[in-house]
Amino acid sequence: METLTASSVLLSFASILVVIGFFKVVNWVWLRPKKAEKWFRQQGLSGTSYKLLLGDMKDYSLLRTRALEKPMTSFTNDYFPRVDPLAHQLVTKFGKDYFVWAGPIPMISISKPELTKEAFMKTNDFRKAKFNPIFDKLFPGLVSYEGEQWAKHRKIINPAFHVEKLKLMLPAFRDSCEEMINKWEVIVAETGTGELDVWQDLMKLTADVISRAAFGSNYEEGQRIFELLKEQTDLALLMMHSVYIPGFRYIPTPRNRRFKNIEDRIHSSLRKIINKRKVEMEAGEAVKSDLLGILMDSNLKEIQQAAGSNKNQHAGMNLQEVIDECKLFYLAGQETTSTLLVWTLILLSKHQDWQARAREEVLQTFGNNVPDFEGLNHLKTVTMILYEVLRLYPPVIQLSRRIDKDTSLGALSLPLGTLITFSILSIHRDKEFWGDDAQEFKPDRFAEGIFKAAKGNNSFFPFGWGPRICIGERFAMTEAKMAISKILQRFSLEISPSYVHAPMNVMFLQPQHGAHIILHRLK
Repeated sequence: METLTASSVLLSFASILVVIGFFKVVNWVWLRPKKAEKWFRQQGLSGTSYKLLLGDMKDYSLLRTRALEKPMTSFTNDYFPRVDPLAHQLVTKFGKDYFVWAGPIPMISISKPELTKEAFMKTNDFRKAKFNPIFDKLFPGLVSYEGEQWAKHRKIINPAFHVEKLKLMLPAFRDSCEEMINKWEVIVAETGTGELDVWQDLMKLTADVISRAAFGSNYEEGQRIFELLKEQTDLALLMMHSVYIPGFRYIPTPRNRRFKNIEDRIHSSLRKIINKRKVEMEAGEAVKSDLLGILMDSNLKEIQQAAGSNKNQHAGMNLQEVIDECKLFYLAGQETTSTLLVWTLILLSKHQDWQARAREEVLQTFGNNVPDFEGLNHLKTVTMILYEVLRLYPPVIQLSRRIDKDTSLGALSLPLGTLITFSILSIHRDKEFWGDDAQEFKPDRFAEGIFKAAKGNNSFFPFGWGPRICIGERFAMTEAKMAISKILQRFSLEISPSYVHAPMNVMFLQPQHGAHIILHRLK
């Protein structure tokens, strides 16, 4: 009888758990989304009707696949329908602000600069979006942290991007550029002209810069880490383009096992670099003037300061956190600058007048000498060109935030669990803020700076906005100016007849079929 009673209790308890679990699932996949949809429509927002579990992800995937099958028929900066065809359809149908469904999660697209600014300033209410835990594995460190942890890491990392420290990294930028340009010189050696896909070389260039500037090593030493990161990125994209099921990443599928194996190998390589540097510092060697050396020195000072004042025993970063920041240096630092450079060379090859103006400025400033830091900072025309490239071809085409509690944005009342996306691509080319020529390449719109160009609106934010603006912005811009200056000192550029205009968004905005450019050696 006691056994029967115990069995009955266990069975009843199990039944209760099953019922509770069932209702939680029903609430997640149907009740909560439908309630949110009704709430949005009552506030005047338009959007798609929720489809069970998948939402709009199937349509997004299908339209994107179709769009990438064919390149654009002509060279135009109006590539929005190609890189995000679903968003383009919805903007056309519903207007600038609308809602869609990332599975059962509501996602509101915002294209009003004033709302973008408000959200980026309210960092406690609008937090970094968590589409999938895989994203945190791919982009760990500062970019994923919130609150006190973010503030601590930002404080420790800031010294590495100070102007005076950046000056010390200029030789790394120079040496990496020289290696690429010497390779190009060989290509044009016989006839003075030659064609190549500059995209491949620019990716190697920015990888080399990160290896030198961040870790004091050359590209060959860091090459394997980049190869592993690329494979891991490809796997992560496949995972993020499918419906997220909590806990699925722990199932030992071939894809999950491969992702974990790559992660372990990357961490092992970075751990060796960091531990070697730690041994050198403990032996009394001078702090190296690269990003890792400055980061580790800043971290050590933070720990010592906390210990001396008997403050937080968790001050500073542990080994794993340093590894995560190094991984972020590698991926974000390489990808963003390489995409900025490739679109700059493509647009300068198409717009010979601006190429000539930029070269004239570079030669007047440096002649054939190595560009110096002060001179790079005073390149007005080159800066205008880079800003216009960032406006038309931003490395990241949208930024996202999540809401962990009911909150408001402007006149909108938003429920917990909502995702907000801010379309950089749409705002950067909105005729309301940029004029009827918003799709055209006109760098002189930045002649009086960003504020005047954007007419005082928050309509230009390629590196984000507010407290969480990209910490590496100055690093990327200095690297880009060095590369453009050295290229223009040695070559003129012409778009190749074999170039195929096909922008594609894979984490970052890339040329799907490369960037074929004809180089002409300057006499």
